[in-house]
Amino acid sequence: MNILSRINNKLFKKILRNGFVVIAVMVLGSCYLPVRFDAEIEISKRGYYSFIFDGYIAKVPIFEGLQKRKITPEQEKKQVADVIKDLQRDVNLSELKYLNKGHFKVHWQREGDILKEKTVTFIRRNEYFVGISYNKNTGRVQVSGRSLARDTKNQINDMGLGIQGEIRVITDANVVSNNATTIRKFPKKGPGYKIYIWKIKNIFAPTPVITMALG
Repeated sequence: MNILSRINNKLFKKILRNGFVVIAVMVLGSCYLPVRFDAEIEISKRGYYSFIFDGYIAKVPIFEGLQKRKITPEQEKKQVADVIKDLQRDVNLSELKYLNKGHFKVHWQREGDILKEKTVTFIRRNEYFVGISYNKNTGRVQVSGRSLARDTKNQINDMGLGIQGEIRVITDANVVSNNATTIRKFPKKGPGYKIYIWKIKNIFAPTPVITMALG
């Protein structure tokens, strides 16, 4: 390899490395992070769903700013008011309370027909934690968590933030694939129902995903 090639290679690696940093900063700069939670999703083989999220979320920039003493109490108050105004636009949010250090208590609940809505996410599409999506071409529904890059997870973990909770999916549909930590029958809901459970112990846990065929 000649000198010019080595220089170009080093430059490319630097751009690539800096690019990942920029992406991570963009994610962290706008991130709502679920820190402790209980989420339950029920989907029937006909496509009707209910989706409940109950727990605590953190606005990462507020937490980081307070931790590093980069924002004042007045700035914290203003940023918290902005977050509340932002989240209250969602009519499915029935509880929203600020605690401290960028942490909010929330209760969110929604139900409907995924065949008509196609996509449902908490909190929103560009900043979701868990989502339900329907592919009309395959007739399949997928429930999946948001996947973060390892570098982003490391940065969040180094801040002192983490994720801990449980996700449950209850369905009588034909499950094609899943990575649940526990699966069991759920007869109290009805014949053919099963419950799929993910125990999320930390931010490095595998991203939950389950795919099912309706009908």
